[in-house]
Amino acid sequence: MKTGMLAADAAYDAVIAGREGDVLTAYEEAYKTSWVYKELKIVRNAKPLLTKFGTMIGGAVGMFDLWVNHLTGGFSFFGTMKHHKTDAASTELASKHKPIAYPKPDGKLSFDKLSSVFISNTNHAEDQPAHLKLLDPSVPINVNLPKYGEPARLYCPAGVYEVLRNEDGSNPRFQINAQNCVHCKTCDIKDPSQNIVWTTPEGAGGPNYPNM
Repeated sequence: MKTGMLAADAAYDAVIAGREGDVLTAYEEAYKTSWVYKELKIVRNAKPLLTKFGTMIGGAVGMFDLWVNHLTGGFSFFGTMKHHKTDAASTELASKHKPIAYPKPDGKLSFDKLSSVFISNTNHAEDQPAHLKLLDPSVPINVNLPKYGEPARLYCPAGVYEVLRNEDGSNPRFQINAQNCVHCKTCDIKDPSQNIVWTTPEGAGGPNYPNM
């Protein structure tokens, strides 16, 4: 939210001053002097360390790195580590993994996705164009389903993506419930075929979290 505010301020100032071409420069300068940049710099190696050393060792090394970063204002013995793959390219084939049988939500400590979406007060006008678009509508069923088990149905926290079938399991169909979208953009980033494009919906659409 803070970076969005910084971007809006930079754009407004540039328009008022008649220097629209300076928006990106002004925004980058504002970002690098903000508390957001300082906090993100401290945790920049957290995920790369987990990827490199695994959960146990990577977690321990990551905590030490965070401690050093915090005390020194951003110094790390590892420098700034890089991810060698995008999240989408890191998705492995379904054949390499066993399906996970998740227990049903108990309604006390765990809850189903749609109940959580309801609490977020997510809403989009029913007659607006869907803001989740497919570059190729055939990819989810013809490519992602056989190769990856169509991960969109699993990683989406709001149950936006579903693979529907007939009662006998035949005729798989990909359905997008854009009304449920909480705007996390996971699909835009994680889709292994990079076939899902998240676009900005109409104003006031999305989660509202009124009780936070």
